[in-house]
Amino acid sequence: MDYEKMGFRSGLELHVQLDTATKLFCECPTHRSQDFPFKIRRKLRAVAGELGEIDLAARHEQARDITFVYCYNPATSCLVETDSEPPHPMNEEALETTLQVCKMIGADVIGEIHVMRKTVVDGSNTTGFQRTSLVGRGGRIDTSLGPVRMVNTQLEEDAATVVDRKPGEVWYRLDRLGIPLIELSTEPDIKSPEHVYETALAIGSLLRATRKVKRGIGTIRQDINISIKGGARVEIKGAQDLKMFPEIARREVARQQVLIEVAEELEKRKAKVGKIIDVTNLFKNTKCKFIRGKTVLALPLIGFEGILGKEVQPNRRVGTELSDHAKKAGVGGIIHSDEDMRNYQIEKDIIVNLKLEGEAFVLVAADEKRAKNALKLVAARANQLIVGVPSEVRRALPDGNSEFLRPMPGAARLYIETDIPPVVVEQKRLDAIPLPELPGATLARLKKLMSNDLAEKLASSNNLILFDHLKWKHPEIVAHVLEDTLTELRREGIDVDMLPDQKLIEMFMLYDKGAFAKEGFPEIIRAIVFNPTRTVVDIVEDNFSKMNEKQVRKAVKKIVAKNKGALGDPRAFQKIMGEVMKELRGKADGQLIARAVKESI
Repeated sequence: MDYEKMGFRSGLELHVQLDTATKLFCECPTHRSQDFPFKIRRKLRAVAGELGEIDLAARHEQARDITFVYCYNPATSCLVETDSEPPHPMNEEALETTLQVCKMIGADVIGEIHVMRKTVVDGSNTTGFQRTSLVGRGGRIDTSLGPVRMVNTQLEEDAATVVDRKPGEVWYRLDRLGIPLIELSTEPDIKSPEHVYETALAIGSLLRATRKVKRGIGTIRQDINISIKGGARVEIKGAQDLKMFPEIARREVARQQVLIEVAEELEKRKAKVGKIIDVTNLFKNTKCKFIRGKTVLALPLIGFEGILGKEVQPNRRVGTELSDHAKKAGVGGIIHSDEDMRNYQIEKDIIVNLKLEGEAFVLVAADEKRAKNALKLVAARANQLIVGVPSEVRRALPDGNSEFLRPMPGAARLYIETDIPPVVVEQKRLDAIPLPELPGATLARLKKLMSNDLAEKLASSNNLILFDHLKWKHPEIVAHVLEDTLTELRREGIDVDMLPDQKLIEMFMLYDKGAFAKEGFPEIIRAIVFNPTRTVVDIVEDNFSKMNEKQVRKAVKKIVAKNKGALGDPRAFQKIMGEVMKELRGKADGQLIARAVKESI
């Protein structure tokens, strides 16, 4: 695609958790809890911002009429997180790191930092707002396609984590709520999907250089803003895998192109949205289980014939876009006229009676209130289809697609936080903040310790902070375990992201002391994950203590003796080596074991 010709514009917003001792506005620690003995149930409502208006996105969330259930543990959450006590003064350690980032990108630091309330009523904040403060304006980072200008550098509190979604309810856990976040946002200077990836990588490397950002899944969240000529700015939230960024951008471009074509076609047809009709009586005797006994409402869509089934992204259609909106009212989804309704086991006579004079339509089956709310949301989205591409916030999906999340918020959601005094930043404080080792210097340093490929991988990884914790005797092996072994175990389904850094550090220290062989890393990590209450020392001593050459030869001779029948086989070495490694893996060097097996057979 010629992205310049199609008017491709993109910017990024990166949110990175800071690894501080306490949360941003209280003294609770920033680690996560394992159990949540207490629960609070709450409803949230939108309020007017500083300009006296209610934000569109907040109004949309309130219309969903959702109850929020908050699970918390007093070890990681206090009265500030439950909104039962005013916030405490801002965390100075978090502010210091944010000021350092401002210096690194050349941003202009705000002389007096004010904390603002940003209305958020999707339940992710118990207060109904997120506390955020503008720390720096402007700045830039350099990329291969030229500089990408920065807009703002902000310090804010992280949100609660979704645990479960039920009809009419969303459950959250509060241990993440209040952890300090740096938010960096760029101008729309990004020129292509591949440039999105490069820019995100560069900003991430810059932030990691502070050595003050957290590691692991969910500690860095990126939002991608994309628009094309004739389309609109769309914000795609929650993208986790950097390698998927180009695909996410490409698929959003394709979606906007299709929606532009759809709007042109609907305009030609003079399409319009009809009024909601109650068709429950048609389904009175239906055998369709998920419809039987519910209120069934229909929304005629005049001129939409054949449009609802049009693909906007792989395996997602215009009808899917409408369904995303309906689900916000708490229904399971929609049925539309471009689908084969026999797939839902809807009887033929009902299908015939549903034709509504040949018009396209959408069906929803639920209790009457939710069904009506769902079709109102569908009607609003269908009207947007007639106009063109709506500016909205979408959620990134693992395959590179995205789904509707909420309308694009505006300035109306901001108002001043009156419980926290402003923080004055004097020039002498800024001058005293040192610049850390920058990414280029880090890469050069790592290349002296390991292969270029591994150095490049580690330099742009969240594992760099852990690697730099100590000076290792075997840096290349440590880097290989962090970048390759942990990735392989994660693919196997081993929950390595829950491993405490301290246990990994203890494991590497034992290896540097010669306690076990390098082949033992995968099995030792598995053992640490599956035995969280045991110490690393005990796990290694009980199962992976290193054997000397005499012990290895003795163990190999026993195994060869048990497998005498295989000695005449041309593949005897491979077979016996496999048996030996089952018993000795991690207890001796692989080359020593191989030599002993060859000599023994």
